[in-house]
Amino acid sequence: MSNDSRGAGKARRTQVMGAEFVEHAMNSADGFSRPLQDWVNEHAWGSTWLRDGLDLKTRSLCTCAMLAALGRGTELKGHIRGAINNGASVVEIREVLLHSAIYAGAPAAVDAFRNAREVIDALGLDIPE
Repeated sequence: MSNDSRGAGKARRTQVMGAEFVEHAMNSADGFSRPLQDWVNEHAWGSTWLRDGLDLKTRSLCTCAMLAALGRGTELKGHIRGAINNGASVVEIREVLLHSAIYAGAPAAVDAFRNAREVIDALGLDIPE
């Protein structure tokens, strides 16, 4: 593993997800899970999230759509925060999740909306009509 790409990935992860989120993930890691956290920092956040070609908001919205489709609510909550950190609006998040209903099905979209609403409420964001 490259310490440079792992460090750069951790920096990008912190930029998107927030310092508190990343500190919790890293501080919760133990001898069993630390290799996974290192891998995520180097490969997901390093070699993928640092690529050119998509801006961070677009990457975040794509990630939210995929997590909604996969039914990964816990990860979706984190990435809803990340999308907001990257400049996505509540309307854009809503539209991405609504769009996922067509391709992932209504149950996945209902769960995604429920998870997104928890984050939006916790952040005290306005819900547009």
